[in-house]
Amino acid sequence: MIDTVIKNGTIITAEGRQQASIGIKDGLIDGLFETGSEPDAKETIDATGLAILPGGIDMHCHHRQGSETGGFEYKETIESATNQCAAGGITTSVAMPNVTPPPNSLKIYEDLLKVYEKCAVVDYNVNPAGTVTEEIPGLSKTGLAAFKIFMVVDTGRDYPHMPGIGIHDHGKLMEAMEACAAVDVPLMVHPHDQALMDHIEKQFWDKGERDALAYAKAYSAHDGVIWDSAINTLLRIQKATGVHLHLLHIQTAGSVELLRRAKAEGQRVTCEVNPWALFLGNDWSAIERLGSYALSYYVPEKNTPVLWEAFNDGTIDIMASDHAPHTREEKEVGWEDGWKAHTGTPSTQHYMSFLLDAAAQGKTTVERIVEATSTGPADLFGMQGKGHIAPGYHADLVLWDLDKEFEVREEDLLGIIGWSPYEGRTYKGVPVRTLIRGNTVYADGKVLAKPGDGRYVPAKHPAAA
Repeated sequence: MIDTVIKNGTIITAEGRQQASIGIKDGLIDGLFETGSEPDAKETIDATGLAILPGGIDMHCHHRQGSETGGFEYKETIESATNQCAAGGITTSVAMPNVTPPPNSLKIYEDLLKVYEKCAVVDYNVNPAGTVTEEIPGLSKTGLAAFKIFMVVDTGRDYPHMPGIGIHDHGKLMEAMEACAAVDVPLMVHPHDQALMDHIEKQFWDKGERDALAYAKAYSAHDGVIWDSAINTLLRIQKATGVHLHLLHIQTAGSVELLRRAKAEGQRVTCEVNPWALFLGNDWSAIERLGSYALSYYVPEKNTPVLWEAFNDGTIDIMASDHAPHTREEKEVGWEDGWKAHTGTPSTQHYMSFLLDAAAQGKTTVERIVEATSTGPADLFGMQGKGHIAPGYHADLVLWDLDKEFEVREEDLLGIIGWSPYEGRTYKGVPVRTLIRGNTVYADGKVLAKPGDGRYVPAKHPAAA
């Protein structure tokens, strides 16, 4: 007898769809069975009318809580972030290093993992900052998914890109890439050309333009020159070092062109797009209405069809949330000074639904969504046991009602900040039940897992091509 059988649902993977029952034993998928041939089970879950997808793997999520208190946990905690994941069909969440203190050493990283062990509701990994090259060999042995470096230096604020997590000197970037290549661990980079940004933003300030709309225009100026310039430099250094470079925040047509060329030449580069680039920041009317609440970044509308094409053809490998919660007070100041407002928007509770709604509109397919949000992240970053519905893999499964609509409402949000830039929007695609390693962690609109139920997911490198 096995533990659980899920029957009567439609299994959707990156490879296609099938009608089959899923058997679960000891937290793993025991087998896929034809209807009527399932083994006896202690529990049977009827998935009639539902789609069964592998659990989402969010490779880029800002959880805000570090290993010391008094940091940024007033915005979000590990528990509140991973509660949102469970409710949004995300079964593994990978955290970013802009917390207190930033994990750029083995000691700080191990201390942070102890906090996750107590607090995480879903499975997790954490990307330390690859800014201290002598720490990279020791950190690489912990099973981390990737290192992370920010190229940006904030002007007028000390967060979210604080000291200890950023490098924009090209020589030091090359040194970090060489160190990551030596241990064969991927390096994620937030691209940004600081010298160009210093010049561009001063032009706005000299005209007395400092509000959120000026900030949006500055970061998107000249068809996104600060992004394309940085990515061009990073790709050239990658070619010299051979590191697995993973580029974040792809948002311009120029960046897509650079990536297509690099991939065609066989460079070891992958990349991601974030939901704000396709569902929020690509609408100037939303920027005008919401100001800094809608920024992350402004992505001029002409980039949208190029980004969708790149997402669908695999030039853009994955989507990750870039979930980045900030308080209302930290956003409200943007109406006067966009450079003082903290950058980033929350989305991890709903971005899978954004994508599935897009599939219902014909912009993409559910199979491609699975590849970009689960199978691809697992394979690219060596997330062991994750991302596939096949025997021997973790029974991380989400039952979705692809036809049901819902409205994003602040009263339903599970985060601490209590607001969403997507408030009032309606989407088609609702997670009905989330299982992690065979255990139901979300059902009937409630998170059932407890802090500490999540487990560290060790990555194995080099990851699958």
